[in-house]
Amino acid sequence: MFSRDIGIDLGTANVLIHVKGKGVVLNEPSVVAMDRSTSKVLEVGEAARRMVGRTPGNIEAIRPLKDGVIADFDVTEAMLKYFIDKISVRGMFSKPRMLICCPTNITKVEQKAIKEAAEKSGGKKVYLEEEPKVAAIGAGMDIFQPSGNMVVDVGGGTTDVAVLSMGDIVTAQSIKMAGDKFDQEILNYVKREYKLLIGERTSEDIKMHVATVFKGSRNESIDIRGRDMVSGLPRTITIHSDEIERALREPVSLITQAAKNVLEKTPPELSADIIDRGVILTGGGAMLHGMDQLLSEELKVPVFLADEPMHCVAAGTGIMLENIDKIEKKSIV
Repeated sequence: MFSRDIGIDLGTANVLIHVKGKGVVLNEPSVVAMDRSTSKVLEVGEAARRMVGRTPGNIEAIRPLKDGVIADFDVTEAMLKYFIDKISVRGMFSKPRMLICCPTNITKVEQKAIKEAAEKSGGKKVYLEEEPKVAAIGAGMDIFQPSGNMVVDVGGGTTDVAVLSMGDIVTAQSIKMAGDKFDQEILNYVKREYKLLIGERTSEDIKMHVATVFKGSRNESIDIRGRDMVSGLPRTITIHSDEIERALREPVSLITQAAKNVLEKTPPELSADIIDRGVILTGGGAMLHGMDQLLSEELKVPVFLADEPMHCVAAGTGIMLENIDKIEKKSIV
């Protein structure tokens, strides 16, 4: 029984695993619930996410990845091991080769940490690839031609912007502003404007159901419950789309600025290609309502949302796994 090659999108918010020949087989939150007193892992993934903000003192729901990199090595290793065991890709006599994606600007030390965690969790050989490159491939872009392709990958912890040509990155920028920071901004807004304390889960619900980043493009409302900061008692309020647009204006402007910075550094011939082809938006954060409209207006180029933004990186690892032997040859050279 031989093991299969696997591709891992090791995200701050979610881990997606692609198994060669099977497609994306796992999509779970990057959360681990641990018992503090015994350091024992209780739950991983979706079951652990349900515990966020709802656990007694001795149980802690940990997000071991922060801003696209490993914040807690041992917990990341335990989480990866759990997911790899769950999809049962190990053979009796062999371990799977792994292709893992990481942000463009992480340090050599952070790269080494990701590799080590993957090796310890059961990987025979671990390859690292830059996230926007893999996302572009997963979104169906032909990046191996001598023409410019631009991708904006908005994840949970980081947003990666890159221009690609001839199978490689020409210019890129990675910023620590993405889905998790949007949640935080919404949480802070409710606290500031309504003197109401809400949890991460509630702010995520607001983001998904009523939030927009393009003024006037959405007009919805949602009732949310939280703890009144003055009385200390539970209270319900109604939040509207236009309020969230104001709350998210500043963080989203950092993403548009990063995209502008990358375009400014792009060679003119490739810039001309981008005007023709447009920009592709990938990643879970790209599904935030109005993101494509806002970027299109700011950059003055067409912006398209990929078919399955969340799955682009994982799907891209699948395509790269088909050519893993070429990657091996390249790494030997």
